[in-house]
Amino acid sequence: MEKRLVELGSGIRIGCRISGPAGGPPMVLLHALGEQAASWSGVEERFASLFRVVNLDLRGHGDSDRPGTYSFELMREDVIDVLDIMDLRDVVLIGHSMGGAVAYMVAQAQPGRIARLVVEDVPPPFPRTRPVPERPEGVLGFDWAVVPAIVEQVNDSTRRWWRRLPDIASPTLLIGGGPTSPVPQDLLVEVAGLIPECALVTIPTGHNVHETRPSEFADTVLRWLDGTGIFPNHRPAL
Repeated sequence: MEKRLVELGSGIRIGCRISGPAGGPPMVLLHALGEQAASWSGVEERFASLFRVVNLDLRGHGDSDRPGTYSFELMREDVIDVLDIMDLRDVVLIGHSMGGAVAYMVAQAQPGRIARLVVEDVPPPFPRTRPVPERPEGVLGFDWAVVPAIVEQVNDSTRRWWRRLPDIASPTLLIGGGPTSPVPQDLLVEVAGLIPECALVTIPTGHNVHETRPSEFADTVLRWLDGTGIFPNHRPAL
């Protein structure tokens, strides 16, 4: 695995973990709020057996810069800049929680670039009263300022990001965590009905599906990708 800091036109540096065959189809992973690229370690190696995996630390997290300004929109632009700089096309984009919300926005903005979209247990922001938690003591692996900024956006009374879900042209897999997840699963059903080509699968293990059941998560993603024809030249051993 290679670690790289990608400097964007904005001057922000984004940390990337890169693994898998250099000529493999690209896969980009986006983590949850307060997490970092290492949160995908349970599935990263499996995916890297077939894909060129680019696993990002979103701004304010992990090895990426901590500029103090945070929003879904800024994270979306960071991801698109990384795709531009690394010249990544026909990307399989996978996002969890906050990273999933960013992934929706990237797929909306870059319909010709995102070949397949996988979102883990999150709809776009919706009306709710999620409080800002207290900062834990000690050194954190992320900038605490990102938490109130993102919590303010997820408590969205307008559901403005939902209006563009029908614009997502990529075949999409939505993986729900089932009844023990804090995410209302009926909203995932609604999302699946708004994206033109979307499959919804439930793995009933809570919000952190890829960490709690990594093998089942990876199996689900790879079988779905195979079924969409992402591997035109061979059928991988799944």
